[in-house]
Amino acid sequence: MKKDVIIACDFASPEATYAFLDNFKDEKPFIKIGMELFYAGGPEIVRELRRRGHKIFLDLKLHDIPNTVRKAMKVLSSLDVDMVNVHAAGTIEMMRAALEGLQEGRPDGSRPLIIAVTQLTSTSEKALHEQLLIPESINDTIIRYAANAREAGLDGVVCSPLEAAIVKEACGQEFLTVTPGIRYPDAAKDDQSRITSPARAREIGSDFIVVGRPITAAEDPVAAYRRCCADFLGK
Repeated sequence: MKKDVIIACDFASPEATYAFLDNFKDEKPFIKIGMELFYAGGPEIVRELRRRGHKIFLDLKLHDIPNTVRKAMKVLSSLDVDMVNVHAAGTIEMMRAALEGLQEGRPDGSRPLIIAVTQLTSTSEKALHEQLLIPESINDTIIRYAANAREAGLDGVVCSPLEAAIVKEACGQEFLTVTPGIRYPDAAKDDQSRITSPARAREIGSDFIVVGRPITAAEDPVAAYRRCCADFLGK
């Protein structure tokens, strides 16, 4: 799958999502369905957006015992999504089980890309040490989690764009980096701690950028999306 801009459709209802996507007449953006929207719309919103021609990153961040994650991934794979994720903190065994579930979910042997969340972009190093009681630096933690994901057979990780280069260095250029935390210098950080611009994310080595409020809350979402594509993809 080629590099792309993924729009985070973090809306409270299917209706709000459809209304937002109706703005796009000439494009079919790659979209992210997160917890809020999936819990509001269920599997049917995934099926409907697939019918409309969108590629889908189903961002549910599974983190449970290996057997539960394997069974859940089997169900999610059957929804014909393009990308799913788990928390890398769930261990190598859990990530391997997730991959097995994806492979079991489709009779043709295909599967979605599967990536692991290293550390959320809202997590600061201070919180890592004081609240999660992880003494290592955030970069060292992310590299270890990424290495675990690679050992489990996953396709890549979610990390902030600031860590994409070190993940590539540790795990190889073919190992995917999917990076939220994208903001323009003239925009608010909102609740993100580790952020950068689309152009800088391209330079650092991100394969996919996930962009939410800079597009979804823009006065002209289509123009904002095209700006991101121009900066990140060069088109």
